[in-house]
Amino acid sequence: MSEQSGSVEILFVDGKDVPIKHKHADRMVVMRDSSKPDGDALYYTPNEWEAFILGVKDGEFDDMVEEPRA
Repeated sequence: MSEQSGSVEILFVDGKDVPIKHKHADRMVVMRDSSKPDGDALYYTPNEWEAFILGVKDGEFDDMVEEPRA
């Protein structure tokens, strides 16, 4: 049986609403599967989010993309 995922959802939230105690900023960025809002989520500080976005733009994750089939 295969598990289907929804779209990626990005949320910008108040830092006090984030359940992660070892990482905190006044504002945080949350990335999660929109079909599983109560599932696992990734939490980023604004600086971490900026580094992630710059890495995406710079192609750091291009090797993780499957080539389309002919």
